[in-house]
Amino acid sequence: MRLYIGLDVSLAKTAICVISEHGEIIKEAEATSDPEILARWLSALAHDIAAIGLEAGPMSQWLHRGLVELGLDAVLMETRQVKGALKAMPIKTDRRDAEGIARLLHLGWFRPVHCKSISAQETRAVLGARRAIQQNMIALEMSLRGLLRDFGLKVGAISRGKFEARIRDLAEGNLMLETATEPMLRARATLRQELAALEKQVRQLAQNDPVCHGLMTMPGIGAVVAPTFRAAVDDPARFRSSKRVGPWVGLTPSRNQSGERDVSGGITKAGDVNLRRALCQAATVMMNRGRSTWLRTWGTQLAQCRGRKIAMVALARRIAVILRRMWVDDTVFQLDAAPNTAC
Repeated sequence: MRLYIGLDVSLAKTAICVISEHGEIIKEAEATSDPEILARWLSALAHDIAAIGLEAGPMSQWLHRGLVELGLDAVLMETRQVKGALKAMPIKTDRRDAEGIARLLHLGWFRPVHCKSISAQETRAVLGARRAIQQNMIALEMSLRGLLRDFGLKVGAISRGKFEARIRDLAEGNLMLETATEPMLRARATLRQELAALEKQVRQLAQNDPVCHGLMTMPGIGAVVAPTFRAAVDDPARFRSSKRVGPWVGLTPSRNQSGERDVSGGITKAGDVNLRRALCQAATVMMNRGRSTWLRTWGTQLAQCRGRKIAMVALARRIAVILRRMWVDDTVFQLDAAPNTAC
């Protein structure tokens, strides 16, 4: 008898459900969320294991990698699809989620997710730390602006370098405002210093990586976008065609068709939100700054036909396609290429 095993992973415990090839529940249990402990528990089963399914999540990639290294056939399952299927259950518990995952695995109604390499996860950790520090620094600046606005003191448009002096000038003479703003300014200065150090490391990382160095030959692709794309894609060979990168990152129009209704809406927003945001930022930079290229000309002509927002999304999608192709072919961006740019 072949067994299908669903794992619902949490920080401390993992719920396990084992079903047979006929859909009958054979065994249910809980175990510590550790690949070696899970492997020992699974190895004690008396029948052949057809597949082990885990919903993609923060700890799932670590567990998946550990189970595969221990010789077990584990697969990561796409989160959106699993959550959509589990919504049909009237009562939600870890035990029922594990059962639902096992049944999806048994039916084959799931999309497998690529398990990222250690190097890709390390790069994503550095980029995530940079983004968190940057967001916290911006949040502090906005809080300082709001704090002073209550007293009719307006900071206005000002550069990052002069922001601290401007806040001190506005708060000068008011002891309570100085008491409130000084700790926030010291925290902002520390965050700014750490952000500068992290950005230096990110630039060094991009320059030392041959793949990122090649991707940065495209205008608009800098030391943040290139590592973001490299870490998100990880293995370009997992896409049969470069055109599949656009739908994978959620930059294609959504569609809702049923009977006489057929509605095309905004983009699907599936996949990695950080990569999608980085590609859109690269497209915006390409359309508004730097030297003119055939790709920028294509985006400008599309903007005249369909509008700037649609053109920006289309350009971001095309950038993703070209970056993947450059990576596979080990080539640099050709500034003088002249494809058909008609819209």
